[in-house]
Order: sequence, then structure tokens, then C-alpha cells
Amino acid sequence: MSEPTASYSFRAKGSWSPVLHISGPEGDLGTLTLRRNRWGMINGAAYAPIKGEKIDIRRDPGILRSQFSLWSEGREWLGASLRWSFIGRIIDLSTGTRAMRLVPLENFSPGWTLHAPKTGRMAKVHLGASPRVDVYRRMDFEVVLFSLFLAFLSRLESWWPGPAIEDIHDTKASVKAT
Repeated sequence: MSEPTASYSFRAKGSWSPVLHISGPEGDLGTLTLRRNRWGMINGAAYAPIKGEKIDIRRDPGILRSQFSLWSEGREWLGASLRWSFIGRIIDLSTGTRAMRLVPLENFSPGWTLHAPKTGRMAKVHLGASPRVDVYRRMDFEVVLFSLFLAFLSRLESWWPGPAIEDIHDTKASVKAT
């Protein structure tokens, strides 16, 4: 198993409208504030960095879970997520250049892992006692932030082990049911 190239830690405050304080190797990076609508459903989030551009996450219209889009402060589309099934636990992420898949960790620890079809594992989101995001491949911070948001929303679903992913770097990553 390779060592992570970057690691981000976070801590959550609040239960109804949680605020995630994110810090990296060089210190605090910013806060991710989750928003709810009048019925209590989370309909988005706003990332306010200490320095840099603000990021907005919005729920897309539709009835499927984890159907969100990622936008920059200048209204530039950065990515989207979609869960194709009501009972499935695999979340597909799409950016302009790459498709990725967010799946629960293979063991009984709470968390998610982000896979790309050709390069394999990109990041792991650990949601246990010391919550953090370990990044294994070069990727934009916005994608790390989007993965953290989706993993935090679906944290209860990650307790049960996810499917085993084969990392085959020259072909598509395949998902095997366990």
C-alpha cells in the first residue's frame, strides 16, 4: 500500500447544521458549512476558505440520493455526483476530465474510498476517531472537498464493508460484490 501524498484533517461542530473545519499540513484551510431546507433535508454546502475562491455545493433537482453539483464562486461548474440506485452505496463523481467512484471502505471502519477507473485509488475519507482525508494521487482540492462532503452525508452507510475494488492501472477498475 502506498503512502499518502497529502493528508487533511477535519472536525465537525454542530448537529443540525454542521460546520466542518478543515486543516492541512500548513494549517487551517477553511470551513465547509452544510445547509438544510425547511423540511430538514441537506440541500447543499458552502466552503469558505481562509484565502482563495469560495466553493458552492448544490443539490440537483431529482429524487436520487447524493445528486449534487460543485460550483466555483464565478459560477463555473466543477463536478457532479450521482447515486444510480436507491439502495446502492456506490456514488459516481464526474468532473470535466475524469470520472470517479466513491465506495465504502472494505473493512468495518467508517469511511469511503475514491477510485478512478485508470489510476486506481485516489483518496480515502476516514470518519472514525481521528477523521481525515488521505490523498494518494494528484488531484484538485475541490474534488477532495466534494468527496469529503458526500462521505460526511453518507457516514452511517459506510459502517458496513463496501465492495472489494481491484486496482488495475491499465484497465477499468472493477467492483466485486463481497
